[in-house]
Amino acid sequence: MPSPKKHRKKRSKLRRVTAKSRQSKELTPGKWFEKLVAVQVRLRAPNGCPWDREQTHQTLRTYLIEEAYEVLDALETGDDAKFAEELGDLLLQVLFHSQIAREERRFTIVDVIREIHDKMIRRHPHVFGKVRAKNADEVLRNWEQIKAEERRKKGAKGSAGAESAAAPASLLDGVSHGLPATLEGLQLTRRAARIGFDWPDVEGVLEKIQEEAVELRRELPSRQRGKIEEELGDLLFAAVNLARFLEVDPEIALKRANAKFASRFRAMERLASEMGRALKQVPRAEMESLWETAKLHKSQKAKALVKTALAKP
Repeated sequence: MPSPKKHRKKRSKLRRVTAKSRQSKELTPGKWFEKLVAVQVRLRAPNGCPWDREQTHQTLRTYLIEEAYEVLDALETGDDAKFAEELGDLLLQVLFHSQIAREERRFTIVDVIREIHDKMIRRHPHVFGKVRAKNADEVLRNWEQIKAEERRKKGAKGSAGAESAAAPASLLDGVSHGLPATLEGLQLTRRAARIGFDWPDVEGVLEKIQEEAVELRRELPSRQRGKIEEELGDLLFAAVNLARFLEVDPEIALKRANAKFASRFRAMERLASEMGRALKQVPRAEMESLWETAKLHKSQKAKALVKTALAKP
């Protein structure tokens, strides 16, 4: 039988948990945001965390990208708690960069929030203004027009008093070179397609992929690395175009393909181990057999999961 002391400890712990839950419900998003900002300020303070104090915009670049991909991974799992956690990690990166900029007296998190707040209102005149948009396509066209006008004004302001005229505005302005290559290609071709520079149907894109594959094959005997790289790039670019045409994000599609390959390869390793061999010791022909077995095993597992899900009331 638990002692009175243990009962008191249990009740005390329960009160703390209840108080924390109540506080979470009572605090507004703004208050929680202020608390998080204060945490980051404390970490960067002279008596804060040595690691946090050493970080710069440059050293944090990798973490920013990693956190964005971890958000995508969490989204795919369907685990809301994990999804919320990873979104928090991504938000922290925004605060981290903003705090560094604040310390250098360049901008603050307030500037970041105000910029996106004003931009969203400015670029949604069909919601906050008198403009009307019939559908999503019209919204996107208006969005691009507004962005182009914003770039024109910024260019005019930046070139005031300059000796030479600024380069003419392009529809492709604003596509970041810092994007992963597949996403950059997706954005470039998506913008071009909005003014009609596109294939009439998917068959045209598939033919382009075949054409680029033939050109790559033609260059292989030359062993000219630069030319081969160029033709391979053209082939990949055509594949990105196909993804856009099919309304598929090529980066996510490739990430899923990577995950599928990794899962099947690990299954091959397990199958080889069950036979008492390392996978590297298995002849190439047998590797193909293990690969097919791994694919079949994955398919059967997926079917079993679907069958179980359907059997639930």
